[in-house]
Amino acid sequence: MRVAVEGLDLAVPAGGVHGFLGPNGSGKTTTIRMLLGLARATEGRMALFGQEVPHHLPAVINRVGAVVEMPKFSPTISARRNLLLLAGAIGAPTSAVDRALETVGLDGRDGDRFKSFSLGMKQRLAIAATLIKDPELLILDEPTNGLDPAGIREIRDTIRDLGARGVTVLISSHILAEVQQVCTSATIIGNGRLLASGAVADLLDGGTEAYAVTVPDIAAATTALQAAGLPVTASTDGALHVESDDPGRVTRVLAEHDLWLTSLVPLRRDLESVFLELTADETLGHHESTDLEDGVA
Repeated sequence: MRVAVEGLDLAVPAGGVHGFLGPNGSGKTTTIRMLLGLARATEGRMALFGQEVPHHLPAVINRVGAVVEMPKFSPTISARRNLLLLAGAIGAPTSAVDRALETVGLDGRDGDRFKSFSLGMKQRLAIAATLIKDPELLILDEPTNGLDPAGIREIRDTIRDLGARGVTVLISSHILAEVQQVCTSATIIGNGRLLASGAVADLLDGGTEAYAVTVPDIAAATTALQAAGLPVTASTDGALHVESDDPGRVTRVLAEHDLWLTSLVPLRRDLESVFLELTADETLGHHESTDLEDGVA
């Protein structure tokens, strides 16, 4: 038996957007399924809003919205009619449908049939379906999978707006650079285990400082910098990446060899580089179950 999630200690702060990050097969969807009562944990405890789940899930489920897979909408009726049917099933007012459509930016397309929607619009409608009950926590599992750049931007803007409105959004993804643009905090996992967690700014802080150095004579600059004990690697854009916490030293070493800088730019860390550092010694899994009967909670 393969262990999908092992000793994961995950705390999501209220408010803002929290990234739940890791490659495919790292345990993200399994964790979400356990939180929603769709999979059973063999040990440990989980809680939503202080209530242990799955035992007390009925007490908090109305405060949680989730899109884990694309929900089933009727393709031949309008987006608005689909949501009205859902609202009627859960006893929500028509005004909740209006608010949900406006929040995801589909209020001008709500009369169109679902089958005419692009994949990005379908994903936004799925989010709208969860917003009908005005959840305090919204869980989105890989919401930009399969989307084109325009669709990704639409989902990103929707998530950012929801976070700004006070909804706590937990977004799982393996596209780290994309999630970095909307997340205020993040948890990174690998092979079902916690690797790092905290505010995005804190995760990006620290680590090896480096600079992109451009000089006319790359070979001579490489020799001079390496002789001074500075690690140097060549990049595909023709610059040299020099590891140093002192840019003045880089400048001095080159000047001493009559090598003059064209540019010296600090290299900013991103979540992808942090993740690669954290998983350098990891052997990541390749299978993660996503077989859900329902895509919306």
